[in-house]
Amino acid sequence: MPVEFLTDEQAEAYGKFVEEPTRPELERFFFLDDVDRDLIALRRTRYHQLGFALQMCTVRYIGRFLPDDPLGVPWPVVEHLAEQLGIEDVSVVKRYTERPKTAYEHAWEIRDAYEYHEYDDPEWGRKFRTFLHGRAWTAHSEGPKALFDYAVGWLRKHRVLLPGVSVLARQVSEVREIADKRLHTTVARAAWWADRSLPADLVALLETPEGRRYSYLETTRRPPTKTTGTAMKRALERVDEIAVYRLGRVKLDKLPPNRLAALARYGLGSKATSLERASEPKRTAMLTAVMRHLEAKAIDDALELFTVLMSTKLLSTAKRLTNKDRLSTLPQLEKASRITARISKVFMEELEHIEESGKAVDAAAMWKALEEVAPRAQLWSAAATVASLVPEDDNSAEIAIREALANRYNTVRPFLSLLGDTKMLGAAPAGERVLAAVKGLPALSRRQVTKKPLLKREVDDKVVPPYWRKAVYANKDLPQGAVDRDAYVVCVLEQLYRALVSRAIFASPSHRFSNPRARLLDGKPWLAVREDVLAGLSLEAPVEEHLAELVRVLDAAWKQMAERLEEAGADAKVSIEVQPNGRAKLNVDALGALGVPKSLAWLRRRVEKMLPKIDLPDLLFEVHSWTGFLDAFVHLGDGKTRIKDLTTSVVALLVSEACNIGMTPVTNPGHEALTRSRLVHVDQYYLRADTIAAANAALIEAQAKVPIVAHWGNGLLASVDGLRFVVPVRSISTAPNPKYFGFKRGITWLNAVNDQVFGIGQMVVPGTPRDSLHILDALLNLDGGVKPEMVATDNASYSDMVFGLFKILGYNFSPRFKDLDDQRLWRAEMDGSRPAATGR
Repeated sequence: MPVEFLTDEQAEAYGKFVEEPTRPELERFFFLDDVDRDLIALRRTRYHQLGFALQMCTVRYIGRFLPDDPLGVPWPVVEHLAEQLGIEDVSVVKRYTERPKTAYEHAWEIRDAYEYHEYDDPEWGRKFRTFLHGRAWTAHSEGPKALFDYAVGWLRKHRVLLPGVSVLARQVSEVREIADKRLHTTVARAAWWADRSLPADLVALLETPEGRRYSYLETTRRPPTKTTGTAMKRALERVDEIAVYRLGRVKLDKLPPNRLAALARYGLGSKATSLERASEPKRTAMLTAVMRHLEAKAIDDALELFTVLMSTKLLSTAKRLTNKDRLSTLPQLEKASRITARISKVFMEELEHIEESGKAVDAAAMWKALEEVAPRAQLWSAAATVASLVPEDDNSAEIAIREALANRYNTVRPFLSLLGDTKMLGAAPAGERVLAAVKGLPALSRRQVTKKPLLKREVDDKVVPPYWRKAVYANKDLPQGAVDRDAYVVCVLEQLYRALVSRAIFASPSHRFSNPRARLLDGKPWLAVREDVLAGLSLEAPVEEHLAELVRVLDAAWKQMAERLEEAGADAKVSIEVQPNGRAKLNVDALGALGVPKSLAWLRRRVEKMLPKIDLPDLLFEVHSWTGFLDAFVHLGDGKTRIKDLTTSVVALLVSEACNIGMTPVTNPGHEALTRSRLVHVDQYYLRADTIAAANAALIEAQAKVPIVAHWGNGLLASVDGLRFVVPVRSISTAPNPKYFGFKRGITWLNAVNDQVFGIGQMVVPGTPRDSLHILDALLNLDGGVKPEMVATDNASYSDMVFGLFKILGYNFSPRFKDLDDQRLWRAEMDGSRPAATGR
């Protein structure tokens, strides 16, 4: 693991004043309270007092003293402290360094008075190493620079004086290397203990069969692309092929899941030859992680295909057909309904007339009045039409859909045996009956119902909902008491589909369809990882203290809001109103939208006119000349650049993929770097997810150094939103949404942009799901930049549980609510306080 992961600029800025502190920073770190002043007053001279104050506030701000150059601070800092001490001649501070030992003596005194700890202190060194090892072990995807920043933050938080930059960088690198070796050894040993022949069997996957172009490993990586019953059968066969290795025997429950996921990603991004050349135990560890990942991925692909098949090929098709049938009968129903409505009106008027006059009912007179509406035969025909087209059941639409679904048995028949025999499914108590019914599908698919009809006692009646009963039990073409096998099978599959969505039925191993209850660790599994997890999250204190602190923060926020509303008075844009039912509600009627200032509109037009019109390749080459971001595209095998004019090939491929135009428009047979063979080679070995992320990290860092960017923000605020894209090719990773994709299918691209106006992370999710947890995934796998503290999203990304997850992971979740006045407002009861009203 290389130590030099810091750039020269980052190393130079460590433990120093890189720029002038802002006004809030001056007020926070350079304010002198009474205790500070009492300690400073013990100095005899003005320059000693000012120099002492400088050292005292310097260690607060940057985490270390500057004894070699205690005056190496921005001059406004000196002026700010001098003003508080009443020192008019600020230049006297220059005399502070006349006696070099004075700065050291003062630093030792400040250290003892404010209980700072030396970096080599045995007790705090042990605590720091515990944190660092825990963080490196549980948060592998952060990278060395992020771990370095977390280490600096921990040291400053716990008042441990920062060491030299090379000392801390070396320790971070050593800890990461130890964590990697620990991972490889643990995984390889677990595979060997599970089955001593398993490592050799996994290595055999790297072989390429005779007459084939791909290794066994490459073959197992290919997901299904079609949404048919036959494709579902092949997906389940793929699951069985991988399940032969029985990787569930490998006990890796004590390893952080993100560690295994990162190892699997690394292995999946490597070619078979690179994996074969890797040394032990790294090779066995990577292959084990890759196959465990592929096993879960194969199950996810199969179940994803099943859900897509059920939702699009069965449920949506049946609903579309029944709606079409109902629409076709609508004109006939409207005509008959008009006649019956007029008949009803005449009939009721005649009854009222008879009731008022007290006469007996005259049938002839009644018929005469009715026949003025229409002939008697037409009246009977209208009544019969309404009776036939309007069923007595309230659930008639759902019943009709299920009757149409029963005709789709041939679509699901190819995979019934494999689905029923699979061992990947498990169930919570709510899904046990459905899973038992699924296990019985192979026998039902083999049964010749024409010779031996299916009886009601042979099926589980409790898995048949009311809207399925007519299709399952009342098929007129079957003998009395017989069950429609086709309808029952499709009914069970629909219940399986809905149980998978609610996770009443789950899969194992799986990433998407796993049992959410199993991930809640308790007992020995939790105790095994507790120390590493809590240290990595900086949650060493008892849970009661964390909850109490959150309650205090919430209570303070409410009090601050009440004070501000009182100060604003009638000018307040929001107010809290108590409803008649006693609930409090937020009123935001006076909170109007902000318009676009004329100056901003003018600036936009002016900047747009200033932008030069150039070709995209020229833009990329120019940005590369500033940042060197294209140097991040290195070879998959050894991380080096092996060919001449690589940047030209990479730029061509970036334009090709970004514009979705394919390779043909950027191919030039007369230029070696733009030949098709060169582009294919570079696309395969250089253009990868990790190199794109590294290139983006270089751009993020360069953007942060642009002078004007510092006025926009410091990278601590990020906004995450999704863009919808139609996918024209077949893929089960897409999903339908008529609002965004029409009759096609698509994906959502989530992009995180910080307040320095740069994309710092992204991910692709199928369809248009509620994306709050996907946003968290994107934030935990950023390409680069400062970790944001506040995350803003739109209303579609909000859920109560997400607030807690973001808080635990160190983020301030700030969704922008569309209907703010309808949102639930939470409160907490403080000890000794009177309970307040609860509001929504």
